[in-house]
Amino acid sequence: MTVEKALRLIAGSFVFISVLLGYYVSPYFLLFTGFVGLNLVQSAFSGWCPMMAFLRMAGLKDQ
Repeated sequence: MTVEKALRLIAGSFVFISVLLGYYVSPYFLLFTGFVGLNLVQSAFSGWCPMMAFLRMAGLKDQ
């Protein structure tokens, strides 16, 4: 698995799980959804994503 695919999998999973938790447990979990979305927006402008750095340290390849 590449860094890009893993990043999409992780971001999508975080959003899906936090929406479910926000609906069934507490609406405060939706703040985590907002954090993930904000991080995706900043990475689109800056080209840097903290999760990608972790995934590269974990040994995933860029291509």
